[in-house]
Amino acid sequence: MRFQYSFTNRFQNHFNTLTQQEKNLLKKKLELLAENPAHPSLRTKRIQGTDDLYECSVNMDIRIIWYYEGDRMIILVDVGHHDILKHY
Repeated sequence: MRFQYSFTNRFQNHFNTLTQQEKNLLKKKLELLAENPAHPSLRTKRIQGTDDLYECSVNMDIRIIWYYEGDRMIILVDVGHHDILKHY
């Protein structure tokens, strides 16, 4: 089962601040996320202290924050360097 995804304005704004190379890598990781959110290379985990927010890795520095909406939808909340996790 492939997931669909949508994104918040915050995600879009922070996506626009990434370099072209980071954007290209992010797009590949989003394809992987849609195919299998538990794929080992994503290193997906629930964000400690939250009930429904997850993070996964684009690379060693960049993270995607997201949650499930229903059975087939992923909402991309934010993207950015590792320190964005402090906001959640």
